[in-house]
Amino acid sequence: MARITLYGIANCDTVKRARAWLDGQGQACDFHDFKKAGVPVPELDRWLAEAGWQALLNRKGTTWRKLDDAQRDAVNDAASARALMLAQPSVIKRPVLRWADGHITVGFDPADWEQRLRS
Repeated sequence: MARITLYGIANCDTVKRARAWLDGQGQACDFHDFKKAGVPVPELDRWLAEAGWQALLNRKGTTWRKLDDAQRDAVNDAASARALMLAQPSVIKRPVLRWADGHITVGFDPADWEQRLRS
């Protein structure tokens, strides 16, 4: 049976909460740290196709806010968002979870996650 994989950054508070929540549910998962292992390109392409670049781009984070106006304005479609996400993985909204059934979710939503684990 496929395992859950959580993608994110180890020191991200939301990722920490998500990992603790999964652990509290007794749910084992693999963890892929963008900072240490990089962004897996095939997975990123899949996330963009499934969730869309708008959902995957974290416009509230520090990395996005530190970009200058020209850099932010240049992100206007999936290709430009993809390029930025590969160059600066911290702009990817976290966590991205690949569930055992292959579907992905972006962000931490305990109610949704609990429902998925029961399905």
